Amino acid sequence: MDVHLPLDMPTAQADEIKAREKAYSQELQRSGKWQQLHRVVGEYANYSVFDVDSHDELHAILSGLPLFPYMTMNVTALAHHPSSIR
Repeated sequence: MDVHLPLDMPTAQADEIKAREKAYSQELQRSGKWQQLHRVVGEYANYSVFDVDSHDELHAILSGLPLFPYMTMNVTALAHHPSSIR
């Protein structure tokens, strides 16, 4: 996920959106849906791992992100590897 806030967005508005984003993402992490969240060093971006039941559920979660209108995303579906010990 790459975030691109408009340069002319007022700081108060950006701060409010970021606060809502943090609360939303932390609730998803507590629920187990958002299993991993990793910062990309030197960028306003992250790599994340979700555990969802369907593509539709993932779409609903991602489109519910307060920063969603300002994001570009690449989604790769993953499956359990038979050699994994987890």
